Amino acid sequence: MAAHPLPNQNSNMLSMGSGPRLAAGAPASSPFGPASTTGTSVIGSDLTIIGENIAIISQNRLQIEGDIRGDVHGKQITISADGSVIGTVSAEKIEVHGGVKGAIRAALVVMHPTARVDAEILHQTLSIAEGAHVEGRFRISRDEKELVPNLDASSYASAKTSEV
Repeated sequence: MAAHPLPNQNSNMLSMGSGPRLAAGAPASSPFGPASTTGTSVIGSDLTIIGENIAIISQNRLQIEGDIRGDVHGKQITISADGSVIGTVSAEKIEVHGGVKGAIRAALVVMHPTARVDAEILHQTLSIAEGAHVEGRFRISRDEKELVPNLDASSYASAKTSEV
């Protein structure tokens, strides 16, 4: 079980997530504006996300402790030992402690001893620890551009509206 840091005892503000803290009376940014590009987002162990043609997009770090059936895109993605993704995982760096079934696309892929992977893996650097269970197809990318994750949420939204 991971240790959770204690809240700052000198702070009188409540912070949910890792976004910027707002002082009382400070205007909040639009919920439809661009996402923050700092901090870590967590999909907790109590969450299961299931949907057709869904894409979860993180502008920075994403830690997956729950289960996702859909595609996940971010700058850095860590799938914890209890986490899993059935779909495509795309990031600059992906660390797998849990399960992935589908596809992995990243410049750097690290599979830890607890990893359970059945995927097509496109990478530049791949590390597989002893004890990891890995099946699939591996290919080294010669073109860095094919490994850059698409973090533009509006491109997914426009693709969905054109399908309707």
